Amino acid sequence: MDDSDLLDLAARLAQRAADAIMAVRAAGFAVEAKRDLSPVTAADRIAEALIVDGLREATPGIPVVAEEAVEAGLAGGPAARFWLVDPLDGTREFAAGETSFAVNVGLVVAGRPHLGAVALPAHGEVFGGIAGLGAWKRDAGGQRPVRARRAPAEGPVVMASRHYADDPRIADFARARGAARVVHIGSAEKFCRLAEGAADLYPRFGTTMEWDTAAPEAVLRAAGGEVAQWDGTPLRYGKDDWRNPPFLARGLA
Repeated sequence: MDDSDLLDLAARLAQRAADAIMAVRAAGFAVEAKRDLSPVTAADRIAEALIVDGLREATPGIPVVAEEAVEAGLAGGPAARFWLVDPLDGTREFAAGETSFAVNVGLVVAGRPHLGAVALPAHGEVFGGIAGLGAWKRDAGGQRPVRARRAPAEGPVVMASRHYADDPRIADFARARGAARVVHIGSAEKFCRLAEGAADLYPRFGTTMEWDTAAPEAVLRAAGGEVAQWDGTPLRYGKDDWRNPPFLARGLA
């Protein structure tokens, strides 16, 4: 498979998982707690099984690292090339009846996100991209290219986590950059809004995991944006603990 085939696979599986997630929401579900006390639902498990099984069948030579398997101690370590999967990014939002949750399927090559697909089930959208080759958005209107933008003259739109709405660092960041407004939502949707030119900056001060960011970083980079630590160092993938340092995602500089 070439990169185009791999992205098509990732997008197809992300869409299948998105459909399954919405079916679980329609049927009703229970919310359980994982070992770290974060929530998990049947939607997380069903979506992960669909994606992991599909990736392993289609690309048996590429290891798959997925969130729930890692949490259960069942996932292997990273390789020179491996899939990183978050089957339901934003479980809290999903469980609360919100709309900002996502499905992330990303391919990491040599420690960096190379391509990825992000589905936004509640919005009926899928974003995809290959670093250096462009990004796209697919919805009920079809598929079209997307591109990050330069911040408008009236000030940038800042995306921030819904769970950090009261963090004074977000307000300080927005004020220092003359932000037009701050939008608080959950999940990888924030990266997607930067990728399509609907927002400009996403500062992250708290902890994220690599499966939270691999696919959406690939999409944003493909759309012309970037993600880096606060000192400008690129995020690296395949770390022992899978944790990301704080970072800043941005559209066109």
